[in-house]
Amino acid sequence: MAGSLGVVVAFSAGLFSFLSPCVLPLFPSYLSFITGMSVADLSTDLTAAARRRVLLHAVTFVLGFSVVFVALGASFSAAGQLLFEYRDWIRRIGGLLIIVFGLYIAGFLNVGFLSRTQQYQLREKPAGYVGTFLVGVTFAIGWTPCVGPILGAILSLAGTAETVQRGIGLLIAYSAGLGVPFLLSAFALGAFLRFFKRYRPFIPVVERGAGVLLVAVGVLVLLNWYVILNSWAISLTPEWLLKRL
Repeated sequence: MAGSLGVVVAFSAGLFSFLSPCVLPLFPSYLSFITGMSVADLSTDLTAAARRRVLLHAVTFVLGFSVVFVALGASFSAAGQLLFEYRDWIRRIGGLLIIVFGLYIAGFLNVGFLSRTQQYQLREKPAGYVGTFLVGVTFAIGWTPCVGPILGAILSLAGTAETVQRGIGLLIAYSAGLGVPFLLSAFALGAFLRFFKRYRPFIPVVERGAGVLLVAVGVLVLLNWYVILNSWAISLTPEWLLKRL
């Protein structure tokens, strides 16, 4: 279930999470908070030492939220393994949940509890890279409503994975989809700010695109066509790449 196709879906979901209106506009603030530098300072030409400091903090932040997401993925996958004899029901329920999440993200469904989020805020970041790691953990625990449904869909997919390792792989891919653009944007904040000004009007379109993608995945999982499509995707994947997935 979590073969090459699952990895692509999970990575894309992470990318959509980064591009969501609850994450992308706040990115400069996150970066400013974890580095202790103003957005104006971050947008200037940084020295090699300052750039290295920014990247190290960004990497530590990504590791913080990745640990939480991967732990959640392992938990959902382990639960699926314990209920192995009910695997077909888990698959169907998981598919339905993914469809619901997708319809909500696309704006076709209004589900009250999906609009709620438990936010844990750190008014002052603890010192050093340990503090940045904790901010990443806090970000993952108190994710916003925009991230929650997308993450919930990937966790539902992880719950239907054949093994715990594959479920963990899905959440690693999701974290990479969220973390890679974060690191790239941290490396070139000035370019990111220019990009965001142009991209902002298209955020609703991207959200709807993410919702449609999740609905399609949910239908495939519900009807058990996901395995067939995944087998076809694996047959098209180069062997050297399969070994790394």
